[in-house]
Amino acid sequence: MGIFSSIMDKVFHRKKPEAAPAAPAPAEAPAAAAPPPPPEPVDVEAVLTELATLKGGGGNWRTSIVDLLKMLDLDSSLDARKELAAELGVAAGPHGSAEQNIALQKAVWAALAKNGGVVPASLRD
Repeated sequence: MGIFSSIMDKVFHRKKPEAAPAAPAPAEAPAAAAPPPPPEPVDVEAVLTELATLKGGGGNWRTSIVDLLKMLDLDSSLDARKELAAELGVAAGPHGSAEQNIALQKAVWAALAKNGGVVPASLRD
């Protein structure tokens, strides 16, 4: 699994506290199989804000790719960021530079939005 896939998994498939099981539905005649509804868009900022609160702040995850990766319990090393840059096609500045880290952060927000996340302009800009 790539770094970006891990980011998506942490954001889009965040485990919610389980609700009490619902009572079994009364038996009915089987209906024709309907296609599953499309997944609802995920409010990326809300998910990450909640996670930051649970982790005591999350650093500067809104603008720092290193802090975002750390908050998601992912590898934030230079090698991991090189891999992420390759996955997202980011070629800004030398590896590990501020220029590349900023471009990576913006690319992550754009890729999350492209894959069904609701990412506010305040994060994308």
